[in-house]
Amino acid sequence: MFIHEMSDAECRHVLQGEKVGRLACARNNQPYVVPIYFAFDGNYIYGFTTVGQKVEWMRSNELVCFEMDQIETDRDWVSIVVFGRYEELPDTPAYEGARIQAHRALQTHAMWWEPAYMSQKNRDQPHSLTPVFYRIHIEKMTGHRATPEKEQATGAAVPVSTVKRGWLSRLFQLN
Repeated sequence: MFIHEMSDAECRHVLQGEKVGRLACARNNQPYVVPIYFAFDGNYIYGFTTVGQKVEWMRSNELVCFEMDQIETDRDWVSIVVFGRYEELPDTPAYEGARIQAHRALQTHAMWWEPAYMSQKNRDQPHSLTPVFYRIHIEKMTGHRATPEKEQATGAAVPVSTVKRGWLSRLFQLN
């Protein structure tokens, strides 16, 4: 198996075709990770939700991390990690253009709004139904792709056997 570091352009291309990822936020030194539906327009990651723990935490700390992966097999996968900032898109004239763009991007996926509202039925306590559009400003993005064969490699590839002889062998004392 070979693990390749993906370029920024490759990461952006993969993100444009996906719709489910994981969003991490933190408050008071406690991380919180949730799956989300998202859309990527080439510049921002857009999301839609209702007010709850995730929004409250991101309002108090705008630094977030987003992860998306595609797993075909244990030797054929893609993983992208984005470090960024949360920006809420309130229903005000100043954010009208951004909200229209968020809506346009999210509409490319069927039922993009459903997770935010369907979870209401399964909650023990009342939950806000106030819609929240938001976007993630990308500050840093990394991606890795594993391929089973060297011939499929694009870019810098590191065979796992080489990794095992390096730091992994010292960590696990492999020979």
